[in-house]
Amino acid sequence: MTLEEKVIEIIMEQLGVTKEECRPEAAFIDDLGADSLDLVELIMEMEENFGIQISDDELEKIRTIQDVIDFLRSKGVE
Repeated sequence: MTLEEKVIEIIMEQLGVTKEECRPEAAFIDDLGADSLDLVELIMEMEENFGIQISDDELEKIRTIQDVIDFLRSKGVE
């Protein structure tokens, strides 16, 4: 399973959205209907699955699915 597939699987499970909705440019709040609690739960799930920590400063820059993938790659996750 690729990094993209794993990220999309987690997003689908956490936000209850379809694979078709999980386009790289999809914004969590505007396109996928996430609220602040959804985002907290999603970030916790990402941290647990990929063994990383996401700081508040880093979190502010993550708005889309592609942002998550790029962030994980910058942390050496593949």
